[in-house]
Amino acid sequence: MAIGWYLKRLANMSPREMVHRAGEARRKQLSRKTSYGWDAFPSRGSLRCLTGLELRVASASPELKAHIRASADHLLEGSFSAHGVAWPKRAPDSLFPPSLWRLDPITGGDWPGGETYCFDIPYRHERERGDAKYVWDLNRLQFLQPLAAAVAIWNDENALRAIEQAIASWAEANPPFQGLGWNSGIELAMRAVSLIVAMSLCGGRLQEQTLAITEGLLRAHHFWLRRYPSRFSSANNHLVAEALGEFAIELVLPELRGDDRSRETLEREARLQILADGVGAEQSPTYAAFTAEMLLVADLLARAAGQAPLSPSAHQRLASFAQWISWISDQRGRAPNIGDDDGGCVLSLCMARETAYPTSVARAVAGWLDIASNVAASADPPQLRDALFAAKSGDNAPTGVKTFAEGGYTVVREQRAGNNVCFVLDHGPLGYLSIAAHGHADANAFTLCLDDEPVFVDPGTYLYHSGAGWRDWFRGTKAHNTLCLDGADQSVISGPFNWGAKAQARLGASIGGKEWMLSASHDGYKSRFGVEHVRQVRALPNGIALLDRLTGAAVKETAEITFQAAPGLAIRPENGGWVVFKEERPVLRLAFSSRGETFVVRGGALGEGGWVSPCFGGKLAADQLVWRGVVPEHGLITAIEWGAAAEQEPMQEAFSEA
Repeated sequence: MAIGWYLKRLANMSPREMVHRAGEARRKQLSRKTSYGWDAFPSRGSLRCLTGLELRVASASPELKAHIRASADHLLEGSFSAHGVAWPKRAPDSLFPPSLWRLDPITGGDWPGGETYCFDIPYRHERERGDAKYVWDLNRLQFLQPLAAAVAIWNDENALRAIEQAIASWAEANPPFQGLGWNSGIELAMRAVSLIVAMSLCGGRLQEQTLAITEGLLRAHHFWLRRYPSRFSSANNHLVAEALGEFAIELVLPELRGDDRSRETLEREARLQILADGVGAEQSPTYAAFTAEMLLVADLLARAAGQAPLSPSAHQRLASFAQWISWISDQRGRAPNIGDDDGGCVLSLCMARETAYPTSVARAVAGWLDIASNVAASADPPQLRDALFAAKSGDNAPTGVKTFAEGGYTVVREQRAGNNVCFVLDHGPLGYLSIAAHGHADANAFTLCLDDEPVFVDPGTYLYHSGAGWRDWFRGTKAHNTLCLDGADQSVISGPFNWGAKAQARLGASIGGKEWMLSASHDGYKSRFGVEHVRQVRALPNGIALLDRLTGAAVKETAEITFQAAPGLAIRPENGGWVVFKEERPVLRLAFSSRGETFVVRGGALGEGGWVSPCFGGKLAADQLVWRGVVPEHGLITAIEWGAAAEQEPMQEAFSEA
C-alpha cells in the first residue's frame, strides 16, 4: 500500500519537485544517523515574553471568562476531549504521564514514542492504532491556552503548575525528532504557537526552569521547521502553519531570525491561499478559516513584539474572506461543510466542539481590522479569539445573488415563499495545487438552508488516515448533491489526499433579481463518457427548479442525482412527489419531470449513501433521496418547492416552462 501511495503521489509531481523530494529524503536519512538530544538546543536565557495578550484576555466578557474558568477546571480535573472523543481521565496529581502523548483514545493503542525516529512512523498507512489526528491534536498543546488564560485572569496557581508540568513532561517524553509529534511540520508549528501564547499569557510567572525547557523546545522546533518545509504540491495550509511557527519563534528568540523568509511566506501565501474574492483556494470554508486565523495570529504576535503588522494586501485578503463567509453562512453562524474539515484551529479553549468556526474567525477579522461586519453571531460559546481580536458581529445579512467568480461559488440569499433562503452552488475548482488535497468531487453540487435550518447539505469529512473506504466515499461525487454518472466520481481519486484527473468547472450564466437564474457545467465525465454535466438553477414562485443535462455524446449510462438531507430530517413519498419532513411538519417538496427509479437510502453500507459527518470522526445516518435513470436528451427537471407549496401537489408549470 505504501508503494502504491508513493507512485500515485509521484504522478502529480513536477521534475523540480522530484529533485526537492530526493534532497529531502537524503536529509531525513542523515538526521536518522545524527544524535540530537536536548543538549543540541540549549537555553541561552534569551527567550522573550510578548506583552499585551494577558491584558486582552483579562478584559474578556463575563461569558467568556466563565467559559475559560470551566475549561481550565475541566483540564485540571484530568479531562481532555477532541472531536467528540474523551481521553481516559487522569488523576489531578498526575495530569501528564509520559504515556499520555502517544495514546490513541479510541483504540487504546500506543503510537511509537521517544524511542522511534519520527520519519520511521508510517502514520499514513497505519490502521490498527487508529488515526494519527487524535494523537497529534493532544500534542499541539492547545490545552495550555485556557490554562494560561486562567493564570492571566485569576493568577491561578494550579493552572500555572499544570502548565509547567505539561511542558516538562512533553519534553521528557518527546526528545528532538523522536516520536509521532515530530513528523509533520504543521504539528510543530501549532505546538510552538501554543507554547508562545501560553508563555505570554502567563506574563513572566513561569519558573526559570520551565522557560529554559520552553526555549530549548522552540529552538528545536525552529530548526526542524526550517529543515523540512512544505513545498510544491504540499504547500497548502501546512506551509502557512510552518511559516507562522517560524515567525512566532523568531519574535520570542530574535537571534534566530536570519532573514525575513517567514514573514515573506505569510505575505505571499495570504495572496495565494485566500483568493481575491475571499474564497479559500483549498475549496473548504474551514481550511480557509484556519489559514485566516493563522494570519491573524501572526499579526497579533507581531504587534505584541513591537514589530510591523502584516501588509495591507494581507489584511485585504482577510477582509475578503470575512465577506465570503458572511454570504455562505446562515444567521446562526454556520457555514456549509464544503470540502474537508478536520476541526483544526490555532486558538482553542479545548471544551465543546466549535460548530461555527469559520464565522468565529470572520468576526475576529472584522474586530481586528475594525471593519464593518455582516457576520452573524453564533450559538457557540465565546472563544479565546473573541477577546484577543475584539471580535465583531453584525445583524444585517447580505441579500441578493452574489458570484465569487475566482473561488467558484454563487450564493442566493433572499426571501421566497415566506422563508429566508440561502442557496449555494459550487462551480469552482476541485482544490488547491496539483494534488487538491482537501477538495471533494462536488462540482455543480448545492446546499440549501430555509430559515437558517439546513435542508440539503454537504456530507462532510468523517476521517482521514484511518477512514479507508469511507474517506473516499465522503469526498466522492455520490455523496454530494449533484449528478453522478455510471457510479464514477467526477475527478479520479488517487490517494487519501491526492487526485488524478480533475474535473474543470465553470459558471455559464448568472442572472440576478427576483427571477434569478444560474447555469454551471463541468467536464469531469468528458474523457470517459464523452459528455459534460450542465446544471441550470432558476427561481420559481415558491422555490427553485434544477435542470440537469448531459451534453455531447448520446448518453447510455445510468445517472444518479442525489439530495442529501440534513440529519434529523425525513424524506417520504407523497402525492407523486417526495416531501422532506422535520418531525411531522413538511419542509419542502420535490418532484421530477421524468420517470426513473427514485428511492431513499439512510445509513447504508459503504458506497450506498445516506450519511453525514457533522464533525471529524462523526458519522450520522441521514436520509438521501436518489433519482436513478438515463437522463433524457432534453434533461431532467427537479422542482423543489416550499412554504404552502410543500403541502400541495407539484407545480406542473415548473416543468413546462423549463
